[in-house]
Amino acid sequence: MEIYSIIRVCNAYCCAPGLFFNSVLLTLLHHLGSKINCNIKTEAFHFVVIGGGIFGCYAALYLAGKGARVALVEKEARLFQKASIVNQARLHSGYHYPRSIATAALSDAHKARFTREHQAFVHAHFEKYYALDRYGSFTDARQFERFCAYLKIPCRLVSEHPLFNFKRLEALFATEEASFDPVLLGMYYRSRVEGHAGIRVFTQNQVRSARADGRNWLMLLQNGQELQADVVLNATYAASTAVNRIFGAADLDLTHEISEIAFVNSAEFANKGLTVMDGPFGSIMPYGKSGLLSLSSVAYTHHKISYDNLPRFDCQTASDPACKPDAPGICSTCARRPTSNAYKMIRQMGQYFSESVHFEHLFSYFTIKSKLKANHIDDGRPTEISKLRENPDFYCLFAGKINSIYEVEKMV
Repeated sequence: MEIYSIIRVCNAYCCAPGLFFNSVLLTLLHHLGSKINCNIKTEAFHFVVIGGGIFGCYAALYLAGKGARVALVEKEARLFQKASIVNQARLHSGYHYPRSIATAALSDAHKARFTREHQAFVHAHFEKYYALDRYGSFTDARQFERFCAYLKIPCRLVSEHPLFNFKRLEALFATEEASFDPVLLGMYYRSRVEGHAGIRVFTQNQVRSARADGRNWLMLLQNGQELQADVVLNATYAASTAVNRIFGAADLDLTHEISEIAFVNSAEFANKGLTVMDGPFGSIMPYGKSGLLSLSSVAYTHHKISYDNLPRFDCQTASDPACKPDAPGICSTCARRPTSNAYKMIRQMGQYFSESVHFEHLFSYFTIKSKLKANHIDDGRPTEISKLRENPDFYCLFAGKINSIYEVEKMV
């Protein structure tokens, strides 16, 4: 009868504004599970990693490789479904961040190792150019050359090229930058994680409640499974703040954008890349080994923005639990995803090419991209790894550049 009393109390409270019935009920069920005969089975791990993207998968493999027993918890039906696959697949060498030396240096620092360890998924044999728009750029040609010289990354001025419109470009530089293949990379990491004896994967699951029990964490999953762990690592990216709150940790100050990556073909520009700096411009480059070109634009890639620490958008509805501010979903398959801006991106980028170059839009992917509010000015994308709780330990890993996956090794 005790369970019915709990439910009546919760029902009474859920009528009051600002109180959340589900959270209250789940927390009570967690604490009283043994009394109400929920048959909650506790499984013990050294680490629980939350988030099944590239950072969560790499962290789980790294920790399991050190002999730890690891649980990997992912909301979606399989790993690698959101930002890890919906991006421009750029293996950063540093060029992209002339106003953030720290981000540029960190990007280049791990590039050689990432390329060496993921050679089968890296496409480096294509022409790659960086250019500066003649109007409105935050960086001029001399600044960009000094920036590249400081980082010791190749940068050669190109005075003439038949594919480009120099009436709109202040300067064009031949550079060296690679692309990784997110699809092949996802297949590789799914296979390694799911086949590792030291990792237990919980897909279609979320941590519903958590509490410290001595020097351990006790967590209740969506499916009723209880996990115990010495350490928890939050690697959920857009859901970072929501997970932090479950563990009583501080919010990350974030902004979130529903973003589009367009995929195009071009007979004239096949196997080439151009990134126009430094402002509201765009980039087009090979998407790994797919044979497609990925296209993004500062002006048109981002459709909606949320300044809340949770990704809160007007396209989320109470009737669709697959995407909520505290548990964002997969935008590419959502019926309420934005109308594509691909034709606007193509027209914007088209002004930097000669009239002989044409692009055809094939399809687009959408996802939620998140960044720290503190980096609005310099456009930096630092890797933030913080210990937010101690005894038991809780870490939050927030990063947006794939070659910084190794930073987790410094943390744990």
